[in-house]
Amino acid sequence: MMYLSRLGYTARRLSSSATAAGGSKLRSHYCFEPPPSLNPAVDPAPRRPKPPPKPPYRPPSSLDRSRLKPVRSGDLPFDFRFSYTESSPTVRPIGLREPKYSPFGPGRLDRQWTGVCAPAVKLRLEIGAEVDVKEDEKLEEKRRRMREKVQGDELTNAERKCLVETCQRGRTKSQINLGRDGLTHNMLNDIHNHWRRAEAVRIKCMGVPTVDMKNICTQLEDKTFGKVIHRQGGLLMLYRGRNYNPKKRPVIPLMLWKPHEPVYPRLIKTTIEGLSIEETKEMRKRGLAVPALTRLAKNGYYGSLVPMVRDAFLTNELVRIDCQGLERSDYKKIGCKLRDLVPCILVTFDKEQIVVWRGPDYTPPEYGQYPADWESCDNGLKVDINAKEN
Repeated sequence: MMYLSRLGYTARRLSSSATAAGGSKLRSHYCFEPPPSLNPAVDPAPRRPKPPPKPPYRPPSSLDRSRLKPVRSGDLPFDFRFSYTESSPTVRPIGLREPKYSPFGPGRLDRQWTGVCAPAVKLRLEIGAEVDVKEDEKLEEKRRRMREKVQGDELTNAERKCLVETCQRGRTKSQINLGRDGLTHNMLNDIHNHWRRAEAVRIKCMGVPTVDMKNICTQLEDKTFGKVIHRQGGLLMLYRGRNYNPKKRPVIPLMLWKPHEPVYPRLIKTTIEGLSIEETKEMRKRGLAVPALTRLAKNGYYGSLVPMVRDAFLTNELVRIDCQGLERSDYKKIGCKLRDLVPCILVTFDKEQIVVWRGPDYTPPEYGQYPADWESCDNGLKVDINAKEN
């Protein structure tokens, strides 16, 4: 015990003397190197800088187009409208119900929204009428070439029958419903989505657009570059074409919301042209009293309405159509179509009725004077129902 105590005393003395002299014999004897944190002669290692704080979470927004370029719409050589069958480029509105906000969203489309449509030609309304005609001819020729390229050779009767039977056996989810708004712009994208899985798509037409089925078929073929291969009432079969490639389908920008309908001139004036105020009131009173030609069902098929009105004008000068249960905007559109297709003069829309007048100088049309109404038959051929029998 005494030996250990003397040894500890000697070690403490050597350590204290070495510390006073600035060194340590134990450190040099045992080759001990203290860590930098215990050695006052060595500076500690520099600390890493703190990483910058993460930015706060920002949910994605479809309106944030700062890093995205507008969609190139040059592959679609026609004016973009909300509805291609229920709006006409020849009818000019007299006002707008809202500012000219594009329904495609800010910065999403490389075309200017005029409040009614997005023209294919930039600043088309500010160019002269002669230039407009030339540009229309160029766009029409471009559409015709694109459609011929996609369609290829015509279908044979056997191929057409096979496609029609396949579409008719398809489920309801493979069908597109065309309602009161007619052929809308976003419906073009739906048709191309169906064409990815099948060569033909089934379209069921209901309501106001069915008054003019020929216009529906024309607009479908013009805007989708397809072909109507079968029509039975309001049911259509639209074929995509032999050379259609789903991977090279056109990029169709979608409308994010429905634009407000612009203000058009009034369909019915205070007095009918050529009549006095008393005569106009008397005619409206008599028109509401005549028996109804037919009653229109909601979301029905009205393809036979125009021939019925033409036949009724052979014996009566006033025709009344019962529209109870329909929206006021719907039977106004029907009356506008009758005015242009029959043709006739609108008398009144009171009491949910459409009253039309054949006019003071009405002469019955000759046989075959009206445009031919085409109907498809079972053999795939188109037959003119107004053609005379041999």
